[in-house]
Amino acid sequence: MSHDMSRKITTSQTIGPFPHEGWRWGFDATAQLPAGALVSVSGQVFDGDGAPITDAVLEAWAPAAAQDESALPIPGFRRVAAGDQGEFRFQFASSAKVSGEPLAYVTLFARGVLKHQFTAVFLEDDPALAQSALLYQVDAERRLTLVARKTGPGEYRWDLWMQTDKETVFFDYE
Repeated sequence: MSHDMSRKITTSQTIGPFPHEGWRWGFDATAQLPAGALVSVSGQVFDGDGAPITDAVLEAWAPAAAQDESALPIPGFRRVAAGDQGEFRFQFASSAKVSGEPLAYVTLFARGVLKHQFTAVFLEDDPALAQSALLYQVDAERRLTLVARKTGPGEYRWDLWMQTDKETVFFDYE
């Protein structure tokens, strides 16, 4: 039996059926929130058919929140697992709101996604949203996929779509 050595080795695998258990330390390290004003972003993760992705894991990094969250094990970092309807929720210290910058940089992992996806979330009431250097790199008709809609004081809604004409903008970093 010979092996076909012409195939390239891939750099990553899907997250498999047990990421919630394997990454438990990361969920536990981000479970405690700082006291005071918070910014919350909640939403759902959908596949190309509009079905919720129930096994997604999302990581968010809000560098601006790190100073106010210095008592946390990993300041400014959140890891959440999607729920039964693909739902998720991130909460950060309100200092994470920096004009013209994303509230957070987000990484999405899910079963069937061979390479984790990178995106960012902005807040629609950011007065410098139109001047964002990162948003400016995205086609105008797709920018809104990166913007969370305000639903109440300190509350925002942002859904992630993996495919279709609603697909969230995902970035390649070099």
